[in-house]
Amino acid sequence: MKLLMLGGTEFVGRAITEAALARGWEVTVFHRGNHVPPEGVTALHGDRGDAAGLAALEEGEWDAVVDTWSGAPSAVRDSARLLAGRVGTYAYVSSGSVYAFPPTARLDEHAPLVTGSADATDAEDYAQAKRGGELAAAEAFGDRALMVRAGLILGPYENVGRLPWWLGRIARGGPVLAPGPWGTALQYIDVRDLAEWTADALEAGLGGAYNLVSETGHATMGELLESCAKVTGSDAELRWTAPEDVLAAGIEPWTELPVWLAPGEVRDALFGTDVSKALASGLRCRPVAETVADTWAWLQTIGGVAPQRPDRPVLGLDPAKEAVALALRQAG
Repeated sequence: MKLLMLGGTEFVGRAITEAALARGWEVTVFHRGNHVPPEGVTALHGDRGDAAGLAALEEGEWDAVVDTWSGAPSAVRDSARLLAGRVGTYAYVSSGSVYAFPPTARLDEHAPLVTGSADATDAEDYAQAKRGGELAAAEAFGDRALMVRAGLILGPYENVGRLPWWLGRIARGGPVLAPGPWGTALQYIDVRDLAEWTADALEAGLGGAYNLVSETGHATMGELLESCAKVTGSDAELRWTAPEDVLAAGIEPWTELPVWLAPGEVRDALFGTDVSKALASGLRCRPVAETVADTWAWLQTIGGVAPQRPDRPVLGLDPAKEAVALALRQAG
C-alpha cells in the first residue's frame, strides 16, 4: 500500500503515519517542514496556504491519501482536485462537530449536518470548516471519499492540551478539583485506535461517513482521573465535586476542566454518538488505563510538557481559581 499523508508529523497525522509504517506501507509525508516526520517516510514539502504550495504533489501516484486538515476547506478542495486521478481513496479526518446542534435524535451518520462550502477560504467556524472539507473530498472523489468523523481524541502526541493537562495537574499532587459525578460516562477515542481503524478502512476500500469514537461509557470520568493518579504516582487527592458546584464557582466545562462536560444537551450530544457502523466495520478501542499510561510515558520522553497547537486555546484551570473553588466546596 502506497500512502500519501497530508501532514503526518503531529498527533493524529503522526499516529496514522506510524500505523502505516508498522504495516510495511510505503509512506510519503507532505508537510511544511516545521516538524520532523517519523523515520522511514519520504518527505515532500509545501504550504497548503500558498497558491503554489502543492507543487511537490503534481506528480506521483498513491493507493490512498489521508488528510487531517482543519483550516480553510479550499485547501482540501485544491489537494483533492489535484490528486483525484492519481489516488484511490481520499480519507478526510473530519469531526463529529459537523452534525447540526441541537440534535433531534442520537447522532448517527444520517443525522442533519451544518452547512459548509468546499470553496470557503476561512475556518472561523470549526464545524462549517470541517463540513466544507468533507464536501471538497466528496466533490473530487465521490464514493472513494472516506469521512472519518472523529469525536474527542486522546493519547500520545496530543497537542490540544486535554489529557496532558490532567496528567500534569494530578502529578503536582495535593487536593484536585475533580468534576463529578465519578461515573460520568465519557466517549472518546485513543488516537492510535483511530489510526488503526483508518488503516484497516483504507485496506478494505471503505468510503462514506463513519462516526469514529468509542461506545458511550467506554470509560468514566472517575476511571480517567484515577488512572492519571495511578500512573503519575502522585499524592493527589481527588475531591469529587457536584456539577452544580463546579458551575457555581464560575468554572468553564471543557476548557478549564478538559474532557468534562456538565449534564445537559451538549454532553448528551457529544458523549452519545451512535458508533454502531464503525464497530461493525472492526473498530476496537483500548482501555482508558492504557491510553493514560502511554500518554504519560510519552510526556516523560519530551520533558513533561506537551506541544501546543498555535491555533487552539491553552486549556486548564488556573491554580488560584481551583483553590477558591476547593475552599467553597469545603465551606459548603
